[in-house]
This record gives sequence, structure tokens and C-alpha cells, in this order.
Amino acid sequence: MKVLSVVGARPQFIKAALLSEELARRHWQECLVNTGQHYDYKMSKVFFDELGIKDPEYNLEVGSASHAVQTALMMQRLEPVVAAEKPDWVIVFGDTNTTLAGALVAAKLKIPLAHVEAGLRSFDKSMPEEINRIVTDHVSQLLLAPTQSAADNLRREGIVDGVAVVGDLMVDLVRRAAAHVRGRPLPSCIPFAAGTYGLATVHRASNTDDVEAFRSILEGISRLPFPVVFPVHPRTAPLVERLPERPRNIVFCEPLSYLDMVAAEMHARVILTDSGGVQKEAYVLGVPCVTLRDTTEWTETLEDGWNVLAGTDPGAIRAAVERSPAGPVSAATVFPLSSACRIADLLEEACACGRVFVSHFTSAVS
Repeated sequence: MKVLSVVGARPQFIKAALLSEELARRHWQECLVNTGQHYDYKMSKVFFDELGIKDPEYNLEVGSASHAVQTALMMQRLEPVVAAEKPDWVIVFGDTNTTLAGALVAAKLKIPLAHVEAGLRSFDKSMPEEINRIVTDHVSQLLLAPTQSAADNLRREGIVDGVAVVGDLMVDLVRRAAAHVRGRPLPSCIPFAAGTYGLATVHRASNTDDVEAFRSILEGISRLPFPVVFPVHPRTAPLVERLPERPRNIVFCEPLSYLDMVAAEMHARVILTDSGGVQKEAYVLGVPCVTLRDTTEWTETLEDGWNVLAGTDPGAIRAAVERSPAGPVSAATVFPLSSACRIADLLEEACACGRVFVSHFTSAVS
């Protein structure tokens, strides 16, 4: 069996690591394509090195551009690769422009598509990621939902065929990583004792394209009575560089490697983020989270107050940090274990009855 996996951004490298490991264990042929959506060493290559991901067979080197131009370039460079490789399945992950480009190329070439992390919805179509999720789900034949609520979202949209709840690759990997980094020193950019600092990440377009929104977030963080470590995403770096004055309690640093990030998350007293993946990691690690958005696709993390939506209002950010969760984390029941194995099993079953999937696929895009 031959699959072609399309990755390009930090969260996709993390998800692909476990699935590639499982596919290799089963002696499947995997062609890995990196679009180059994230190309900075600390946002890309370091994950391949640290997580033992094989070098991609193709690197499309697309780099930064507007959403439309970036997606178009990805499609233009990906189509001949997929056409030449002729995989049994194309696999895409998450909700980035890489996800959308891979999905549309597979659809146009009539190659069955599997979407890892299907069914997530923030119900906010102003987010580019929400459009990417919806379009990808509606052209996929195998919809690999991380949770039951994600599968329910698909059902409400009329998608029932090919849907399976498989758990979450990022959750499985962070559980493994947490055991690996437990006891190791914190990264050198964190000169604070465990439990005494906050950790912040900001990279969503809604918070980085709007200077006032970004400044409002920093104002909220500056009101906190403890230091906050802030690894700076490449998209956020120009905003930080242009700050007339940096808040005294914020320690800006370069992006962290995966294992360093997990260690930083584990030992933080609170995490402030607009990242869906970091929300999820905080929840699994049992660290209170404040989401710097008005919506979240990971609604399960809101249970018992482990995650709170604060948006960009400084007062709401401070109030959300000061609250305490009302009950224990229920991540073990929300996210089934062994997601990579479940995904591989389903791909195997789908390939065995490929005619059914190809028939469904053809009618869906005709």
C-alpha cells in the first residue's frame, strides 16, 4: 500500500511523526511531501530531527505569501508530484493552507483523501482555518475525527460515510513526550522555577494582522503578577520588533523545539495562547489555559474551566488567569488512545474496499 502524506507546518510535523512511525512498522510505502509553509529551522527542520521523522521525498519550498498565493503555489507544485507518485491515498492533517492544497489536489486528481483531525469547528468563518477545515472535510473519503463532538459536527453537515473517531495524534505524542522530558532542565530561556511563570504563544492572523489586537493581548499579559515566557512565532516577530517598549514581565524568546515546548508547558502555572494545538496540549498536561480568541475548535477543553476564552480584552485575560478549574482533567475519556494504529487500520480496511470509496468520491466531486 502506498500513501502520500502532505505536511508543511509545525502541528503537522508533530501529527505525522506518530503516523509515519506506524506506517513504517507495517512496511507501507509512504511518500512524505513538505510544502515548506513553515521553513524557519526552529519551526520546521528541528521537528524532523527531534522527532525522528524521515526526510521528505519532496520539499516544495513554497514559503510565505498571502493565503491565496501560498495555497495556489502549493497546488501548482504538488499536483505533478501526486500525479507521478500515484498513491492509493493522500493524507492531510489539520487545517492549514497545506491541508487545503493537499485536499484540492487529491480531489482534482480523483485520488482518495484521508483527513486527520476531521470535523473540528470553531463556527467562525472569519478564520482561514475554518474554511480550510470545511472544504477539506467535504472532499474527503476517510474522515478521521479526534473526538465524538468532531464526528457530531460532520453528521450535522450531512457527512456520515467514512467517519471514524480515532483519537488525536498530538495528544498521544505529548503524552509520550511528557514522560520523556519529565525531570530534564527547563530550556535556558526560562530562568524561573517550575510553577512560577506563564507561557504565551500568539500567531493567529486575527491577532497578528491586527496591531491593536496584539497590543491589547500584551497589555493583558503585562498586568499579570508573574513573569511570562513568550516564544515568538515568525509571523509575530515583526510586531515584537516594532514595540516602542516591551512589558517588563514578558520574556520574549525564539521558538522552542517540540520537546522544549512540552517541558515549558508542563511546568507553567498557566498557558496563554491562540493556538489550537497548544490549548489541547495544556489540557492533556493538566495546565490551566487562557485562549486569546473568542472561539475554539477544541470545545472539550472548556469543560470544568481548564480552558477559558478571553479574546484580546486585557481585563478578561487577567480574570481568566485568576480563575481555578472546577474539576479534574478528563482528557483520557475525551481522546481515545493509540490513534496512529486506529488510523492505519482504517486505511487498510478502506483500501481493501477501495471501489466503494472511489465510487463515493467520484460522485461527490462530479
